[in-house]
Amino acid sequence: MKEQPILFSAPMVRALLAGTKTQTRRVLKQATGPSLSIGIENEPGVAELSWLWGDGPSHDVHETVMKVPCPYGVPGDRLWVREAIRLVPDQEPDDGTGRVLSTYGADGSLTVADAWPWKRSYLPPMHCPRGLSRITLEVTGVRVERLQDVSEADAIAEGIENDPRLDPAGTCHWRVYGREHTGTSSPESSYESLWESINGAGSWAANPFVWVVEFRRVRP
Repeated sequence: MKEQPILFSAPMVRALLAGTKTQTRRVLKQATGPSLSIGIENEPGVAELSWLWGDGPSHDVHETVMKVPCPYGVPGDRLWVREAIRLVPDQEPDDGTGRVLSTYGADGSLTVADAWPWKRSYLPPMHCPRGLSRITLEVTGVRVERLQDVSEADAIAEGIENDPRLDPAGTCHWRVYGREHTGTSSPESSYESLWESINGAGSWAANPFVWVVEFRRVRP
């Protein structure tokens, strides 16, 4: 079993804590260029990329093959979540133990550890150490597909927010990310807006190949 860190945005951290997020999609960066085909090797978590190329009509066609292991592991491996952390301001010493309080940026909860050796009031997610991670995930499945192949069930498993307050009288209660107080009736559309809010304008239309990583939360 391998264990490695992974980053999530604040809304996705909250979805992990709520138990509504059991999948994540990440771009398969090597899958670019024309004449690309892709498949999964018999070896779990390995994508086989194949490019066909040649010099034109009447010339031989050649194939280039690349095997790419999933950077997020295979079933049984674990991922620990990195989060933004903030130092609680204006603290008074408690009983002389040197205890220093900090909170998670996603929801303001106190961190699982008290030490704060950094000379800053804010710790970006990238620098979150293992000892301050409060969420551990076990990988249960890995596959490759086009981003836009996401199903309704998969979009919901991505942790999109279901908020009846967005449309109390109707069905448009799936949040549209990047548009305040706006909902949609389509989980896929909600996930599309989430993807673009994280990856930028045009990232959904690009329809890249993605790793689909399924997981379950490991309780302490």
